[in-house]
Amino acid sequence: VQLQASGGGLVQAGGSLRLSCAASGGTLSRYAVGWFRQAPGKEREFVAGIRGGGDSTYYPDSVEGRFTMSRDNVKNTVYLEMKSLKPEDTAVYYCAATRLPLGTVLEQYFDYWGQGTLVTVSS
Repeated sequence: VQLQASGGGLVQAGGSLRLSCAASGGTLSRYAVGWFRQAPGKEREFVAGIRGGGDSTYYPDSVEGRFTMSRDNVKNTVYLEMKSLKPEDTAVYYCAATRLPLGTVLEQYFDYWGQGTLVTVSS
C-alpha cells in the first residue's frame, strides 16, 4: 500500500490544522495506522494511532485532548485533526501503516510510510 500525507502548513499558536493520509494500492481499513512526527534535531515520535478494522484510537499524553485521528473508509483515508497547536508541535508529520491489527507506537513495526508533510506553528 502507498501512503500520501498532505495538509501541512503554517499556522499560529492556538490554531488548528487537519492532516490527511490517502492510501492507494490497498484497503487502508485493514491496517492499523499511525501518525509520527520529527522535529529538527530530534528523533521521530509517535503522536496518534488508529487500530485496524475499526475506529479505536490512542495517543501519547503529549497530544491527548488536542489531536484526534479518524478514518474515512470510502475515501481510503485517515485524518489527524490538530487543535490548540503549540510551537513545539512544529515538525514533519508522517503517516504509516502496520499489519499489527491492534497497532503499536513503535515505528519499527510499521510497514508502509508516507512521505511526510511539514507543520510549522508560529508563536
